[in-house]
Amino acid sequence: MLSESWATLWEELAESQPDHVAVVVGDTHIKWSELNHRSSRLAGALTSAGVGEGDKVGQLLYNCPEYLESAFAAFKVRASTVNVNYRYKAAEIVHVLSDSQATTLVYHSAFRSVVSEVGAMLSTLRLLIEVNSNDEVVTAEVLGSVDYEVAISANEPMSPIVRSGNDSLLLYTGGTTGLPKGVVWSHASLFGALAFTGYASMGITLPVSSIEVASVAKELNVSGRSPVNMTAPPLMHGTAMFLAFSTFVLGGTVVLLGGRKFDAAELLRLVQREKVTQVSIVGDAFARPIVQELERAEAAGTPYDISSLGRIVSTGATLSADMKRALMQRANSAVVLDMIGASEGGPFAVSMTMPGQDPGATARFTATPLTALFDETTWEKIPFGSDRSGVLAASGPMPDGYFNDAQKTANTFRTIDGVRYTIPGDYAKIDTDGTVHLLGRGSVCINTGGEKVYPEEVEVAARSHAQILDCIAVGVADERFGEIVALVVSRTDTSSLGATDVIEHVKSQIAVYKAPREVVFVDQVYRSPSGKADYRWAKEIVLTARGQ
Repeated sequence: MLSESWATLWEELAESQPDHVAVVVGDTHIKWSELNHRSSRLAGALTSAGVGEGDKVGQLLYNCPEYLESAFAAFKVRASTVNVNYRYKAAEIVHVLSDSQATTLVYHSAFRSVVSEVGAMLSTLRLLIEVNSNDEVVTAEVLGSVDYEVAISANEPMSPIVRSGNDSLLLYTGGTTGLPKGVVWSHASLFGALAFTGYASMGITLPVSSIEVASVAKELNVSGRSPVNMTAPPLMHGTAMFLAFSTFVLGGTVVLLGGRKFDAAELLRLVQREKVTQVSIVGDAFARPIVQELERAEAAGTPYDISSLGRIVSTGATLSADMKRALMQRANSAVVLDMIGASEGGPFAVSMTMPGQDPGATARFTATPLTALFDETTWEKIPFGSDRSGVLAASGPMPDGYFNDAQKTANTFRTIDGVRYTIPGDYAKIDTDGTVHLLGRGSVCINTGGEKVYPEEVEVAARSHAQILDCIAVGVADERFGEIVALVVSRTDTSSLGATDVIEHVKSQIAVYKAPREVVFVDQVYRSPSGKADYRWAKEIVLTARGQ
């Protein structure tokens, strides 16, 4: 396995193809030479401030060139990045920064107000670097902050140093079912997890040094085989950052949305303009508005040209069969790859639909050679085809564990019969032929009258109704059953759908006991910027509707 850090890999890429466009953010194109030079100057600023090996650098940023520059700079000095959700309030930001022991925060000036609050609550931050977002900022400057451009111009580029593949990257989970947790990935393990599939799909032997990585990337670039990958989620989500990493080593270009909210029209304009070859989304939350914008443009007589798309990838939330069909109808040469993954590793299972092939049922996947299923009580391996449900597991490259949490690490990363597995808590059944029937995350499992109900199963059934835009299922207390299923639903603009209609539709799709007993309608279902369901928010909505 490659034993060098991502900073060393990126320096070699910049050396071998300085004029190649590494990143596109909206209308801004960034060459490798520019990315490396500015990151080296910022690394000089970090070094001058005493930031070095093992330190943590928080990133409270919208999509912007500075996001990748500051990540590169942190890796150069052997520090770790810490992704911070830009929708968080001060107390939530304090939790992430305190839990990660971050000493540095790079933030957009649009967040001055909340950063001032954080500074008053957290005394461990030694360095604040502000990126001017050109917004109208009404709050006073943050005391002691350093302007990002001043930090770059005032420091000489840091010279490359010897680093290790054991340098770490700290990725915080979304916290949609509890407090966010920091997942520790070594650079070497992350390379192994991300790169293997990409190289294997091209018939390329896995490189074992940064020089080999750069050589392969340049060869792919020259031959026109490098990917142009767009990620719909923002960079603060692990899917986007990891896609960027895997694209770079294949000599490709990463395309990012420049806006601060997901905009399907911007995404499709960029796909057309940049001739994007792969789009990564998070389930129907992204697919549905993309399909709606495609339909709008077609009706207006100005259809988008998305013929460059060779692959559409979804992970992190359900991508329904209907949305797959709608996307493939327009990108008819594209493969649709739906994956079960997590911040803790994977993929645990995949669903690949080839051009001209029907997607089949929603939420049906195929086990990979590294997939296993375990009984969560005995930790006995469950044979495929036994009709028993269990927790999904995957071996192969994976994180070291959770930051400063030995107990959660032991619970999630288990060595069974001499093999280390990552087991985040997704339940499933697996047929003899390897077909995976995903049930959902155990941490949000609903126990109603002694029966287990997985929210994702209910959500998939409900969303199959043409008038339901989105929904989230949660369990709420009930005197008789202990818990009952409640569903938070958003409808189409013209829908007159009532609660009884929703309940009866779900009953027609799955077992009656799994159907919701309460339905709360909202204008829009809240999801994280990454597209993942926020079960805490949904439960609060139901409890508020109950008057609790």
